[in-house]
Amino acid sequence: MLKKIGRSAAATAALGWTLTAYLRFAYKTSRFHIEPADIYERVDPHMPIILATWHGQHFLVPFLRRPHDKVAVLVSRHRDGEINAEVLRRLGSGLIRGSGDHRRRFMRKGGAAALREMARALAAGTTIVMTADVPKTSRRAGLGIVTLAQISGRPIYPVAAATSRRVELHSWDRAAVNLPFSKGVFVAGEPIFVPADIDKTQAERYRQAVEDALNAVTERAYAIVDQRRGQSS
Repeated sequence: MLKKIGRSAAATAALGWTLTAYLRFAYKTSRFHIEPADIYERVDPHMPIILATWHGQHFLVPFLRRPHDKVAVLVSRHRDGEINAEVLRRLGSGLIRGSGDHRRRFMRKGGAAALREMARALAAGTTIVMTADVPKTSRRAGLGIVTLAQISGRPIYPVAAATSRRVELHSWDRAAVNLPFSKGVFVAGEPIFVPADIDKTQAERYRQAVEDALNAVTERAYAIVDQRRGQSS
């Protein structure tokens, strides 16, 4: 009975409202800066883009969206994804449902349909935000994001968000819960363009490049906020 209640639309909406309010509070009470400072000027000529982040480090990324930006986020069809979807709707993002799985059977969870929908959205001028991890495998980029960049011709921008005050969970994705009254940072990397005519070997190289770039911006983001935390203590 409790499980049924917890999965009800009313419970999902209530939890979504609560989490959205918390994220807004954490963001508004914290002092953020962006590296590089001119990232929007750099990105604008390439819009729309594919914004990539690691799962569990993505909670504050929706706050990068400017009022005029059209954005859609890839969200899992799993029931846990319903709560994420509710939060993202309240933060003004569009949604595309579907994901692959840890065995890369992309068709089984609506991945092929989601890929086509993301490609259409990009062609229509909507930026796509997606976590690049292979599901249930932390910090291991999948080929799906490379395929999307390949067929759409849009660049992948790796991005990371971090705060000086946080709770790091012992979950598969090493999620960090960002706390209010923090010093925070968004770090973006250089764009990764994937040619349309690559083979499987080359696709793997681009997959590794995405993984390395995401690890680099994540490491940089935490280095910045932890240095600032040390300076203020």
